[in-house]
Amino acid sequence: MNKAELVSKMAEKSDLTKKDAEVALNAFMETVEESLIDGDKVQLVGFGTFDVRERKPRQGRNPRNPEQVIEIPASKAPVFKAGKTLKEKVNK
Repeated sequence: MNKAELVSKMAEKSDLTKKDAEVALNAFMETVEESLIDGDKVQLVGFGTFDVRERKPRQGRNPRNPEQVIEIPASKAPVFKAGKTLKEKVNK
């Protein structure tokens, strides 16, 4: 499902126009992004948690030249962990 399909489904289920559903979806995504940038996590009970994880610096191999060792710098990665209810619904 892409964004346009998601907006259509949201509009259908909530009796909103597609434009209003897209505004709501964009607001949700921006709010999650801002929270993660600020170092906060977003927890939706039963659905899941959006969080940021720190990745340590490490060494890797150049795929084009496997003998060459390259340094991979530390970074932050956004992650989503599904909640119990969502996991149960997916596994039915």
